[in-house]
Amino acid sequence: MAATDTPTPPTPAVPATLRIFTGADSFGCDLKDALLSHLRSLPGVEITDLGTDKYYSVAEQIGHRVSSSPSSPETRGLLACGTGVGVSIFANKFPRVYASTCTSVADAVNTRSINNCNVLCVSGSSTSPEDGVKILDAWLQTPFKSSCPASGDKPWPNEIESFLDNSTAEMAQIPKSASPSSNCAICCLRKGLEFEPIAIMPGAEMKIVRESPTSAVVKFKAGSVEPAHHHTFGHDVLVTKGRKKVWNLDKNESYELGEGDYLFTPAGDKHRVKYFVDTEFFIRWDGDWDIFLDEDLEAAASAIKVEIEGSN
Repeated sequence: MAATDTPTPPTPAVPATLRIFTGADSFGCDLKDALLSHLRSLPGVEITDLGTDKYYSVAEQIGHRVSSSPSSPETRGLLACGTGVGVSIFANKFPRVYASTCTSVADAVNTRSINNCNVLCVSGSSTSPEDGVKILDAWLQTPFKSSCPASGDKPWPNEIESFLDNSTAEMAQIPKSASPSSNCAICCLRKGLEFEPIAIMPGAEMKIVRESPTSAVVKFKAGSVEPAHHHTFGHDVLVTKGRKKVWNLDKNESYELGEGDYLFTPAGDKHRVKYFVDTEFFIRWDGDWDIFLDEDLEAAASAIKVEIEGSN
């Protein structure tokens, strides 16, 4: 079954308060489909089903999306494989993703209360659709820091609640970005590179550092603009210096990125970019380089001016 990657909007007249990406491998697809049907009956939930793929591939896709999504609306993931463990391993490779394998309602309540779990992983081989719905509902309905079996179904003591309050900010910093004096691989790749101008993007220079999968280091001068464009490949970006803002026009979302920030843009998504200071970033994609412009530079500059003035 191919991935649809098409959002199912929330119930009419109910604004989306929660976005959920779903996916499974062949051992978990029946359970995922049952839970997907239940999700579609809930108000205020926008669902994007990525279909069925190898467990590590679909987990990577959902990990990407949860990690790089804006804070509003809240974004979560639902994954299923034979055990529920394999998908959790690969979803958890991304910052700000807290995936947990849950085989009971108690597991779901505990991991929401303690870990602020945002990706639920379930077992297609050991969990029935009926039990799966109970686990899913418990995961959806349990707030962070709430009473749970681990707390004796009582409120957490003040010292534990204080620890949980501080844990979210600390967890979000893992993995920590490398300091300028470190020997990180990206910084080492950048040293000694001879950059070439990108003719289609004024103010930009790029140097390919590896082919298939392809990676490059890119520089933009302060004030530069990337007109709305898209690629036939999805790409990962990690900012190593400076500050930029990305507008995803297909999703009607925007992201402000500074040093150490990461963003994944899916294939085909039209996006526009503004660079506020001299900026460098590392970019990785699969396949050959291509770029398709969806507007000219003047139109992009005008749209960005309106957007920025409107937000002030």
